[in-house]
Amino acid sequence: MAKQSRFWSRLLVLSHALPRLLFGRKKLARPQRILIAHHLLLGDSIMLAGLFKKLRRDYPDAQIDSLVPTPWLPIFAGRPYGVRGLAYDLRAVDSQKRLIAEGPYDWALVPADNRWAWMARAMGARWVTAFAGGGGGVKDWPVDEFINWPQTPEAWGDIASRLAPGAEPEAFVLGEWPAPPLPVNSPALPQKPYAVLHLGASSPHKMWLPERWLALAESLSAAGLTVVWSGGPNEKGLAEAADPQGRFANLAGQFNMAGLWHLLAGAALLVSPDTGVAHLARLTGTPAVVLFGPGSPIVSGPGRFWQDSPFAVVWEENIACRDQQLLFERPLPWVRHCWRSVAECGQPRCMWQIDNQRVMQAITQVTGIALDGERA
Repeated sequence: MAKQSRFWSRLLVLSHALPRLLFGRKKLARPQRILIAHHLLLGDSIMLAGLFKKLRRDYPDAQIDSLVPTPWLPIFAGRPYGVRGLAYDLRAVDSQKRLIAEGPYDWALVPADNRWAWMARAMGARWVTAFAGGGGGVKDWPVDEFINWPQTPEAWGDIASRLAPGAEPEAFVLGEWPAPPLPVNSPALPQKPYAVLHLGASSPHKMWLPERWLALAESLSAAGLTVVWSGGPNEKGLAEAADPQGRFANLAGQFNMAGLWHLLAGAALLVSPDTGVAHLARLTGTPAVVLFGPGSPIVSGPGRFWQDSPFAVVWEENIACRDQQLLFERPLPWVRHCWRSVAECGQPRCMWQIDNQRVMQAITQVTGIALDGERA
């Protein structure tokens, strides 16, 4: 049924987009309706904040809308930078119909995979700007204007803001992205001061060893912090594996995005793998220690826009197999990361070589909290 729904969704998009490939293409000097078309993961979506801020600065009177995967929509409740989030469910025909009815748009920007240029055109975009280097072909047919990727190291958030012309945006200031309302059915927040240890990630290769999570929780507890485990709806078992005796509260799956925002906003510390929650902590101003395994702390790091975020990276830099150079299907000579499957790599040394001592040093660096002999 899911495949059938996706088939009909694609057919609907094509039926609206194809006629607009032939008629109505026009670039306006002062667009009044702007669309950002994507279907990114949570962290990549949050890192579009620099692009949002830049567009609002340069087009203060424009209506700016962004497609948002439905689970992330709660954090757009406050319309950051005046940007309206439009829920996008790839498999739901009704979702496509609602989005198409939102058009037309004067200008659409496609920050990642150019396949979403088709959705932009189906929504009536008169001009579509996207990044070059995606291999060409059908994905690029709806694109009118291509922007080159940087050939020197740069964070994804800074790269994305290049889609719009003009000076880059000023650095993020805490409070620019309004907090969403706390859902009424959310669990009670922990007793302060507390630390959130988020165990889950999008890839098994980003998982830290359970015994190291427990040792870290014990150290934080000894320093006077309430420790809680965090994870997605299907990740409660990760906390149970790390803490089989249930010494620390397991909050995995108990918060939606808005609730998770408030959990992080009240925390003295977040420790997590390189995953979307680490980027959410930038919006809340929560001191974060992020463990990088296969990912790139350059691509996913603070960059210039998030330069003031309390953020520390822990990683094993000299891992030979972190050697893949594609970013959103574009080959970039400076990228160093790894997206091998579990079948290709059953022992992610990039994560396993991160020890507790280095994590505790990073915690002291970003929070001033002394752990097991570390000094602020």
